[in-house]
Amino acid sequence: MREVGKLLAIFGSAIMVVGCALWAGFGSGWLGRLPGDIRIERGNSGFYFPIVTCLVVSIVLTLIMSFFRR
Repeated sequence: MREVGKLLAIFGSAIMVVGCALWAGFGSGWLGRLPGDIRIERGNSGFYFPIVTCLVVSIVLTLIMSFFRR
């Protein structure tokens, strides 16, 4: 059970650091506005799907998770 507690503490701390960084404005200039993100605006409606941003976040999280598994 100690290992589970340690793992939860590490994940909680990591989520807190990322949340504070995003709250402080880190990534507000480029995160979500990468080339390849889909944006369609017509009249008063709009559709936005950040596909490239999702891919970048997925790759980064995969690398971080693989680092912790070793």
